[in-house]
Amino acid sequence: MRGKADYTLDVRGTISPFSLLKVSLVFQQMKPRQVVEILGCDSDMQRDLLRILPEASYEIVCTEHMTTDTGFSKVRLKKHI
Repeated sequence: MRGKADYTLDVRGTISPFSLLKVSLVFQQMKPRQVVEILGCDSDMQRDLLRILPEASYEIVCTEHMTTDTGFSKVRLKKHI
C-alpha cells in the first residue's frame, strides 16, 4: 500500500455494527479523492461495508491480509464523490 491514507480507522475488537457506523461517519466527512484505511476489516465487514456505502461513491484501492498473530486485515477506500 503506497502513500499515506487521509484517515485511518482501527476497528479491531469493535462490534461490527459500531465499526460500520464509524466508517460510514468518516466516509461522509471525507472529500473526493481522499483515502480511508480501515484496520481490522475482515471479509464479513468488507461485504457489509460495501452494502451500506453508495456503489458509485468509492473505489477499493487495495486490501491486505496481515500475517501477524492477530491475523487482521486492512482495506483502503478512495472516495469518488
